[in-house]
Amino acid sequence: MSINQTSVSASMPTLYIPHGAGPCFFMDWNPPDTWNRMADFLKGVAATLPQKPSAIVLVSGHWLERDFSVTSGQHPELIYDYYGFPPHTYELRYDAPGSPKLAQRIAALLGQASIAAREDAVRGFDHGMFIPLKLMFQDADIPVVQLSLRTDLDPQAHLDAGRALASLRQEGVLIVGSGMSFHNMRGYGDLRFGPVSDDFDRWLTATVESAPAQRDAALRQWEQGPSARLSHPPGAEEHLLPLLVAAGAAAADSGRCVFADRVLEVAISAYRFG
Repeated sequence: MSINQTSVSASMPTLYIPHGAGPCFFMDWNPPDTWNRMADFLKGVAATLPQKPSAIVLVSGHWLERDFSVTSGQHPELIYDYYGFPPHTYELRYDAPGSPKLAQRIAALLGQASIAAREDAVRGFDHGMFIPLKLMFQDADIPVVQLSLRTDLDPQAHLDAGRALASLRQEGVLIVGSGMSFHNMRGYGDLRFGPVSDDFDRWLTATVESAPAQRDAALRQWEQGPSARLSHPPGAEEHLLPLLVAAGAAAADSGRCVFADRVLEVAISAYRFG
């Protein structure tokens, strides 16, 4: 049974978005416009969709579990999983409802694809969810379910998980991967990493914009991309894996770059499928 009780006129796209650095959009920065272009992009996403989503499935780079897990609470709390930021950033609110029904459906769809999954009624929403969604859908009136990554970070498993959830798009559900296309913490602000990030960003955009079968084959072996491990060193690739879930959920739909910027000396991009 569809989780959406109204008719759906068009399939929703899938997205891979940058969520910035901690609560960066809601605090002062130097220079002050560091995150403005990214914030403007996120604020404009809703207007590009065919309709208001019936629900959102968000895959955050900040939640890893042995098996794929989905938040199933009706009103998940926020997890302020960033450190050393101004006190007011720990008072930010995003009181979007959860959706136990959608969580159950996600777990079932994954199970039907022989992918182990569990529902988590206790886990809250991390900042990879509420920081970008505060800009994208500020009214917080759309039900949201978070899907974890898997701790093994296996590319094929994350493509498969996305593919298992592709049918939700026909029900008005927006599937969003939330991460950063460059995530070497030592590289931010370092001029030496500008060319490194450019190499990987060019490869990533060309990969996303290639034919779907070719795209998925390349994403399965993303570590072989130019400067891949300098852009996502071991232990940091969790910010790239949400892209693979979004690509998997795109199925045969093509992808394209919808945002590109230079932030703290490195290239950052966002992608849309469908």
